[in-house]
Amino acid sequence: MVAIFVPSLPNGRQMDTGTPARHRHAAMKASPLLVFLSVTACCNAAILSGPGIAKRADPQGIDVSDYQTDIDWTTVKNNGVTFAYIKATEGTSFISDEFSSQYTGATNAGLIRGGYHFAHPDESSGATQASFFLAHGGGWSGDGITLPGALDIEYNPDGDECYDLTAAEMVSWIKDFSTTYHSATTRYPVIYTTTDWWTSCTGNSAAFAANSPLWIARYSSSIGTLPAGWEYTTFWQYADSGSNPGDQDMFNGNAAGLKAIASG
Repeated sequence: MVAIFVPSLPNGRQMDTGTPARHRHAAMKASPLLVFLSVTACCNAAILSGPGIAKRADPQGIDVSDYQTDIDWTTVKNNGVTFAYIKATEGTSFISDEFSSQYTGATNAGLIRGGYHFAHPDESSGATQASFFLAHGGGWSGDGITLPGALDIEYNPDGDECYDLTAAEMVSWIKDFSTTYHSATTRYPVIYTTTDWWTSCTGNSAAFAANSPLWIARYSSSIGTLPAGWEYTTFWQYADSGSNPGDQDMFNGNAAGLKAIASG
């Protein structure tokens, strides 16, 4: 895949776009249905089998941060959105002042929702940032409406794209965050990333695919090549704007599968 880099988005994210991988496109045509696995399988990893191509008919979602204010969650729900990821924290010093109202609004509108943490691996340990996230909105309970917390691990908005860490150091940092989050919640965090960043900054590590659901970011007509180890993605952020606030996402499955991943 030939990647083209674009500037950081307003919420500190960057995106890679590129030529869709042919085998992914072909697999999408050959496999119009995804097969549901067991709830047990869902709770430690992505929950569906299949080639990893989500379809626009799958449950729609958004992710928002403090840049999106005064969201009309009832309108969002009426537009067909069924889930939302909401930025809770960043590093160990930033707590979104919009998180509480956004989370409550999404809940009251009947959305399945969860929090995400924007990582700064150059500032403190993974364990420290996981604990900060857990203390400020990143927790999880198996109530059927709470998504596992997500680790937003991607391009550094302020310097070296890999935060001046080696691939081995980055993998160690993510493991530190992941095990701390799992110890507190019994769930592994969802990992949000791009294939390009993951390849560059973790050496394309496959160490997390067995446990963490993948949330891939790629603004294109198809998902393309995934990071090593993941055969499919659980969430796909496919656009940075649309008819609803924030970034546009979809879940790779059906409504029952989405509820299952929020149930534990």
